[in-house]
Amino acid sequence: MIGDLPVFWLFAVFAVAALAVVLSSIRATRLADIIADRTQIGEAMAGGLILGGATSLAGVVVSVNAALDGDASFAFSNAVGGIAAQTLFLAIADTIYKKVNLEHAAAEPTNLFQGVMLIVLLSMPLCAMAGPEIAYFGIHPISVVLFLTYLYGVGVSSSVSEQPMWEPVQTSDTREDEPEDDAEPEKSARGPIMSFIGLVAIMAVGGWVISQVGGSFIERFGLSSSLVGSLITAVVTSLPELVTTLVAVRRGALQLAVGGIIGGNTFDTLFVVFSDLAYRDGSLYHAIGTTDLYWLGTGILMTSILLAGLIARQRRGPGGIGVESVAMLAIYFAAAFFEVFG
Repeated sequence: MIGDLPVFWLFAVFAVAALAVVLSSIRATRLADIIADRTQIGEAMAGGLILGGATSLAGVVVSVNAALDGDASFAFSNAVGGIAAQTLFLAIADTIYKKVNLEHAAAEPTNLFQGVMLIVLLSMPLCAMAGPEIAYFGIHPISVVLFLTYLYGVGVSSSVSEQPMWEPVQTSDTREDEPEDDAEPEKSARGPIMSFIGLVAIMAVGGWVISQVGGSFIERFGLSSSLVGSLITAVVTSLPELVTTLVAVRRGALQLAVGGIIGGNTFDTLFVVFSDLAYRDGSLYHAIGTTDLYWLGTGILMTSILLAGLIARQRRGPGGIGVESVAMLAIYFAAAFFEVFG
């Protein structure tokens, strides 16, 4: 068993699994862009559905494994901590995109709608926690509602992408979603899709290994489940989002970068649903602690600020980045400080 390994090998296995997930995600970014062009579904939709869901898979495995082991706090904090971390990655990407504020350049109605959906989905666990402790067959009704709302949101996102009812003002700094010169849209998307599926399998295995090592950290070093979930496994399993975001920005696929984060975060809310299904001791929402709730609030706050930035579309702020990016950086690191030292 992984948990029985000596400390050195435990960290070595953890590093190898993390590296496998990250390297797979780098290749997945390129394939997602090709699939978007060849299927003509657009960068924002590809980022939100294809790339966002695939790079979130390792995190799903971590949360479900934690829930199966009966650690509700680990499962939940890994989910909401990952959402906060991934939102932070957009602020980091904004600092390296020197031309203009990233949220201004990546104007896209689909990303705005998915941002609203993310706030709606994150609010549902909050309502469940404040309500009565109920569960049918070990599942809280809000998990079913959250899953159905997610499916509805995916359908509406598709219609918003295909037939937008409004368009952002085009400026000299707006980067339009156009196929790459080497995209070869006349070619079949089957090959890239099959390669993409193989990379997804690698990410899933990496996620399982990371979850096992994370559980060992909790037991062996006496760390809290919330700290391990929100700041260790959540950040490590979110590294693909950081890599794919930075790679997408360097490639000029800005809608893909923003859509990958927001869409990935929207998919990450399903971690809670899957964890509630796997947790067999009643309602997951009533088995977590106040620290986990704190990270949920942090995720909602950071998403709201990001959405405001996408709407306001400030060209430049302090140090050449948007005010919303500065705010997101400050909020995340303040939350991490209080998690460790509070």
